[in-house]
Amino acid sequence: MGFKIFLLLEKFLMILPKNWRKGFFTFLGFVAYKASARYRKVAYQNLDFAFDNKKSEKEKDEITKYAFKNLIYNFLHAMELRHMSKEDLKKKITIQNIGAVDKVHKEGRAVIYVTTHYSSWELGGASIGAFIEPLIAVYKKMKNQEYQEWLLDARDSFGNISMEKTNVVKPLVRNLKKGVACGLLIDTNINPKEGLMVEFMGKSIRQTSTPAYLARKFDAAIIPVTIRTDDEQNYTLMLFDEIPVEKTDDIQVDIQKATQLQADWLTNLISNEPKFWFWLHRRWKNDHPEIYEK
Repeated sequence: MGFKIFLLLEKFLMILPKNWRKGFFTFLGFVAYKASARYRKVAYQNLDFAFDNKKSEKEKDEITKYAFKNLIYNFLHAMELRHMSKEDLKKKITIQNIGAVDKVHKEGRAVIYVTTHYSSWELGGASIGAFIEPLIAVYKKMKNQEYQEWLLDARDSFGNISMEKTNVVKPLVRNLKKGVACGLLIDTNINPKEGLMVEFMGKSIRQTSTPAYLARKFDAAIIPVTIRTDDEQNYTLMLFDEIPVEKTDDIQVDIQKATQLQADWLTNLISNEPKFWFWLHRRWKNDHPEIYEK
């Protein structure tokens, strides 16, 4: 019953003029910021840890407010993607450095897009599928199956195929061999048994090594990708040059180096424009749980 009401609300919101709809979600973001002392605290803890307590209270507050608003905007973008044409999406997106992907395609290699919860990640993923190439997007299973189906419908609107991360390696391998691209997040907290220790934001943390492992084994190219905006109406999909994966006699060293290079890319991205990252997530909870015990 609750989900049916949600779908009715979606229909109503999509009837509203675009600016009214955006205004409503902006208000929701402000309410979420005010109401959630728990996640405000998580954001402040993350910012203090990542920036060695160098951010002022005003800076932390501004970044945290934006984090709440940005999360709500991603929900809005997912809703709009379910009703959006490719032409509508194209009006919102500019693609930067498409040559990085073209080069890989000319070499006959598959692309592994590594990405992050940064700015409008929902628009970013859809834009790759719509304007560059369809990809297999790996996701973590959600508790609410009805909402998961709703969200995956939005994410797969323009050709992408969503696959749950449990036992996803074999399907990824089969598709990489066929030249099909995949998209992997590298900024989520993972099980202590997974991944490798890297330096991220100057702090040790465990990060998935799957992109490096797959790229090395199947001669695929790791292309970092994210999205940003200046006005929250027009977005730039930013493709970065390939992250090299060496092939020496020491496989572990090769994978470690490539995984660290991905962490370096993410560190630079967040350091340059920290407001866009998802600070509400307890990224360091497994490797540095003490920062959340204050």
